[in-house]
Amino acid sequence: MTKLSVNINKLATLRNSRGGNVPNLITSTKDIEAFGAQGITIHPRPDERHIRYQDARDLKKVVTTEFNIEGNPIPKFIDLVLEVKPTQVTLVPDAEDAITSNAGWDTIKHKDFLVDVIKTFKENGIRTSIFVDPDVEMVKGAAATGTDRVELYTESFADEFAKGNKEKGVAPFVEAAKMAHQVGLGLNAGHDLSLDNIKFFKEHIPHLLEVSIGHALICESLYLGLENVVNMYLHRLK
Repeated sequence: MTKLSVNINKLATLRNSRGGNVPNLITSTKDIEAFGAQGITIHPRPDERHIRYQDARDLKKVVTTEFNIEGNPIPKFIDLVLEVKPTQVTLVPDAEDAITSNAGWDTIKHKDFLVDVIKTFKENGIRTSIFVDPDVEMVKGAAATGTDRVELYTESFADEFAKGNKEKGVAPFVEAAKMAHQVGLGLNAGHDLSLDNIKFFKEHIPHLLEVSIGHALICESLYLGLENVVNMYLHRLK
């Protein structure tokens, strides 16, 4: 079964909009895990507009499943990850002003940088993953950095799926997944996956270990309830 890691950034955005502590991220995280999620993901950005750096420290004390911290490995982020020591760090090349992640790494161009950063994290016992586009060359490049896993950036699949082009949309991800397995990398995926498209994606992508889902899951929960939605994802990921 592919693991579900719930990204709670949107809950932090809602909390920050009123300046208080509702919804409470600690309580929400405990509930999400109790509902069956196998992981919690956060993506702190330099301006801390949703997840704050202190949230990462606080959540480390309560997360009992896998804890995944995503972000661009700028010095401040690296220091946070080394302090918190999550289960996994996912390296994402997002600009400071990006609304959301919008591209994977060029693992060939940035190989030397990634090698150094990944070595630092792995020496501290932290599993590493690199956010990449569904490109077999980028997957092969990732293998040369020493990373443990890649996370496929799935926005293009979601876009094509919504247009009715399911097979076209999933095709490059199938090839990227095969290459990841061939070069010995674990496989994660995330971005714009939803209750509508997750089952199709799961059924077509071999060796898929984990998906990270936040925006869609929280939006769907407004109508269907958080516990119900978490379990709907788990059912589709079997």
